[in-house]
Amino acid sequence: MTLALMAAMAEELEALLAPLQERAVHHHAGREFHTGRLDGHAVVLVLARVGKVAAATTAAMLIERFGAERIVFTGVAGGLHPAARIGDVVVARELLQHDLDASPIFPRHEVPLYGRSRFPSDAPLSDALLVAAREVLEIERFALAEPYTAMGIVEPRAHAGLVVSGDQFISDAAESEALRRELPDAMAVEMEGAALAQVCHDCDVPFAVLRLVSDRADERAHLDFPRFLREIAGPVSSAIVRRWLSRETARS
Repeated sequence: MTLALMAAMAEELEALLAPLQERAVHHHAGREFHTGRLDGHAVVLVLARVGKVAAATTAAMLIERFGAERIVFTGVAGGLHPAARIGDVVVARELLQHDLDASPIFPRHEVPLYGRSRFPSDAPLSDALLVAAREVLEIERFALAEPYTAMGIVEPRAHAGLVVSGDQFISDAAESEALRRELPDAMAVEMEGAALAQVCHDCDVPFAVLRLVSDRADERAHLDFPRFLREIAGPVSSAIVRRWLSRETARS
């Protein structure tokens, strides 16, 4: 069973590429698809690039060209819910496009002709990643003590809930507050997950979205983002995925 691992930015993918065995690189549609084996599993890794269109295009190619039977998207997000603090992990239960509005013909956020605004992730896959995230955070809070301390991160936690996507980097407190009022159960905001969710829904492919909260989607977001991406997001997301894969191997 081929597993696809996607990320929007190179720093988010590098930690997963390093241990990839039997590696081969395939160039298609301006992207590099890395096939091989990761912890005993057949995988394809790809830098999807940023935004919903890029995510949807990449997901479709993973399924149609590379035979992906499961897809996991890893990366960062802005925290919306009060419980989602910097350094926390959010595993998506549902995904929604917060900037989709075809009203008055369709209700705000509803995807036209689908009759729904929210797309659920695969429950068993998401549950397994949530377990792995909680275990890894207990370890990494010691291993990454220096960057955690520098960024004011104390006892990071893992959550599961709604993740919302839009083609804008939310870095304004008024914008994030508006999202919280409109979608009070939203845990985090990012730019790709809901597009992946719609493609996987159409193709009947199980998927999960794993996000590390890099900022609080306010005016400090651009200041926190680069260092978090480099020193925390890559190592932690890689550790979570690999711990999950090791459990999968042990059960098989």
